[in-house]
Amino acid sequence: MNTVTVGPRERVAAAYDPRMPELPATFRAYVVDKPQGGTFSRGLRDVSTADLPPGDVTIRVAWSGVNFKDGLAAREDGRVARSYPLIPGIDLAGTVVASEDPAFAVGAAVLANGYDIGVARHGGYGELARLPSGWVVPMPAGMTARDAMAIGTAGFTAAMSVAALENHGLRAGDGPVLVTGASGGVGSMAVAMLAARGHEVWAATGKTSEADRLARLGAAGFLTREDVTGPGRPLDSARWAGAVDTVGAATLPYVLRTLRIGAAVASSGNASGVELVTTVLPFILRGVALLGMDSGNMAIEPRRVLWGRLAGDLSPRAMLDDAESLTEASLDTLEPALNAIHAGEARGRWVVRVTG
Repeated sequence: MNTVTVGPRERVAAAYDPRMPELPATFRAYVVDKPQGGTFSRGLRDVSTADLPPGDVTIRVAWSGVNFKDGLAAREDGRVARSYPLIPGIDLAGTVVASEDPAFAVGAAVLANGYDIGVARHGGYGELARLPSGWVVPMPAGMTARDAMAIGTAGFTAAMSVAALENHGLRAGDGPVLVTGASGGVGSMAVAMLAARGHEVWAATGKTSEADRLARLGAAGFLTREDVTGPGRPLDSARWAGAVDTVGAATLPYVLRTLRIGAAVASSGNASGVELVTTVLPFILRGVALLGMDSGNMAIEPRRVLWGRLAGDLSPRAMLDDAESLTEASLDTLEPALNAIHAGEARGRWVVRVTG
């Protein structure tokens, strides 16, 4: 392969220091690019290590994952990539190979997700990544790099959602909790987490073939896509003690008008669109709450705490142990997964073996 430069076109002096432990001159990465006035391209390249962006922690990436945002970043019309050339991959986990921060010793196991990773800064689909130490999370005790990326941003967002609902007052035994888009990454993780914490979970999915898998994760009941996307009155029968909505425009109006008094929905998805058509009645007559889940910008300290919980009381163990819920890819077989997740064909989680 030819070596290509994937650093910013207006270079900022890189934090690369030749006195650090010696790194390879190049590394493999999946790169998307659209030169000024040129043609969009994507695929595997050899990338110059010296062209990694500034940062004080360099990581040999072992695993990454595939998220909806990654699928968008890998498309010319995705409107996610904010700079070119770009190595996508909003999640990564691996081992520190060079560090200017004593908090992260060479050889330490770490992970990272969110911020600008994989959208404006090179991410997890390369064998090396360089990040600010303020974006890096020490690997929680008992968690492997593969499990961390099986969880990934999808599981992190699901954990944010479950924690937000419980902080709002939801308790096991309060009543059924709905998860929309349940067959996807965030939805499947949310089903597993809620069920493990004793909640009665109902899964809404357009894929009836997923019922057996979702039942193994803990779903107690099911709704079809038609059940949650059809027209309704401004207020329908109050049914749900809480909800996790991963779909957006098509399902969120139904969720809002069927929440119980004082209940909340944690909203994180826009796969069906961003426009929300609803009324104020659920808010002013039932006091429901719409809780937005922004996993990309959570501050680093609460981010590290939440990752610790993902190795403990919020672990989606049923998901991690279910072979049908995880599909493994590599940099060489990444394209089909990126295409499939954009096409709405997600089934659980894809994990991407980058090195090792």
